[in-house]
Formats: sequence, structure tokens, C-alpha cells
Amino acid sequence: MRIKLLFFSVLFLAYLAKGQQTNERFVVDIDYLLYMPEGYENDTTVQWPLMMFLHGAGEQGIDLEKVKVHGPPMMIEQGHKFPFIVVSPQARRGWNTDMLYKLIQNMISTKRVDPDRVYLTGLSMGGFGTWKLAMEHPEMFAAIAPICGGGNAEDIWKLRHMPVWCFHGADDTVVPLSSSEKMVNALKNYNKTVKFTVYPGVGHDSWVKAYDDSLLYDWLLQQKRFRYKQVEIDTVIYQDYAGEYLLREGGVETPFNILVENGKLIARVNNRNHELKPASETIFFLDENQPIEFHFNRNEEGKIDRIKLFEDKIIEIEKIK
Repeated sequence: MRIKLLFFSVLFLAYLAKGQQTNERFVVDIDYLLYMPEGYENDTTVQWPLMMFLHGAGEQGIDLEKVKVHGPPMMIEQGHKFPFIVVSPQARRGWNTDMLYKLIQNMISTKRVDPDRVYLTGLSMGGFGTWKLAMEHPEMFAAIAPICGGGNAEDIWKLRHMPVWCFHGADDTVVPLSSSEKMVNALKNYNKTVKFTVYPGVGHDSWVKAYDDSLLYDWLLQQKRFRYKQVEIDTVIYQDYAGEYLLREGGVETPFNILVENGKLIARVNNRNHELKPASETIFFLDENQPIEFHFNRNEEGKIDRIKLFEDKIIEIEKIK
């Protein structure tokens, strides 16, 4: 669990330092189309937004020309100019999200990409890939736009801070509308800003209307990667949160304390202190770039009885004193 690695990071790294190392090489083999926007070469100090497009099942294979059949690659081929760097990879057989993640990392390190404006979109199989990749790496994307896709909504809570605009055709018989509805309805429990556009009378080609709408690109460009922002709150409330807590995970019980020291809220685990910074009166975070949240919960009597920890999964932490 990441939070435990964070709390024990010094010991963990010291242990790793004693190990032996060997020379290895890892190569990611993936073909892709790359579009560079007009003006990219004019000013080498400017960083540009990046949009990754994931195609559908019909464009899989080893013929990169097939990727130009739909969506942004087709529009670029027809002369459309985008204000993004556009990377359009080709799947050999289904989307390998680990490879896609490494491809984006490579784009960020080798091109002048603004890491706070990385966008993800895809259609059909690419819509499924968009949902999946975003849930695996919510820290990477500023916004996503899945089209006639779907997926497993179990981890949808990881997109609680993600701007999402989903599209689907009401008469889609290949990927039914319910596939997107399931994802959107689940996400609404954590993210009230999710947008959902359903095109009446449209089948399994809702991407035509979606990608032809300039409002989609305007909306994307308005979004930036989420970062926690510390707010000012009345620190008197911290006394309600102070106490002893018990984390039960995998059959192991880990006690820790929440303290108030010098006007700050502190989590103390194994005699190590970690400041909890307020994002609101009830939600606290450790670092602005890490998607780890502590939600303090009040029971019916108005007393704090537990913490809901959002990390790699949602964990309930009981207040015992």
C-alpha cells in the first residue's frame, strides 16, 4: 500500500541500497502518428498541450495508415490544424495501457509538452482504453473524452478530480449506450462535474459528431492537471480530528495518532510525523501532486468516528480514542 511505503520510505530505500544491480534494457515497441502544431518550431521556450488519440478495433494491426480512418488523425490528413501535439498510437491487438503510459512519458521527456495539459480521448475500443488508462494514471491527465466506450467502474472513484466529457450514440448497437451510462453514473457519486452527451438517432459512429465539434477542443484546453490547493480554515476544528486511529489492512493492524502541533494537523506513524494539509474542512492531503486524501467522517452525533483514506483503494480507518 502506497501510504505505508511513504511512511516507511527511509527504511525502505536504505534496504534497497544494499541490493545488487545488473545492467538491463527495456524497449517499448509501438508505432504511432505524430502531429506537431503550427508554431512549435518558432519559439523553443513554449510548452504545448498534448492530446493522445486511441483508435477503435478496426484500426488495429501493423498498417499505420489505418489509424487515419477516423477522428483527429483523419482530420489532420484532411488539413485540419490542431493547437495540440497529437500522438495517435496503433494497437497491435487491444490496448496495452502500460505501453501507452510509457509513450506519453517519452513524449513529455523528448518534446516540449506542458505536463499540466495532457489530454486523452478515444473511440469504441479506444473509448474503453481511455477510461482504463485514466483510472490507472489519473495523475497524468488534465482531462479525458471517451467516446462510445465503457469499462470496469470499480476504480471510477480515482477520477473524482478529473474533468470528463463522455459521448455516445443513443442507437449504438455495437457498444450499447448503457456501457457509457454505467461509467458516468458511477462517476457522478464522486465527481459532479462529469459531462455526458448522448446523440439521438446516432449509432456506432458518435465520434463523427464529437470530433467535429470545436467545443470539445475548447473545453479540453480549459483544463489543467489537478493539484491540491491548501486552504485556510479555522484550526480549532483540528481538535475534533485529534485522537488514536487504527488502520486494518490485510490482517495487519497499524495504530497511529492524529495530533495538533503548532496549529498544524499531524499524522504520527512509528514516531514519524506527516503534516496533513487542508483542502477543505474535512478533506486533507499530504502532497499537492499525490492523489492521497484523508476524509474525516462525522457520525450521526456529529463526532469524528473514522477516516476514509483515498489511495490505491478506499480504506476505512477507525477512530478508537
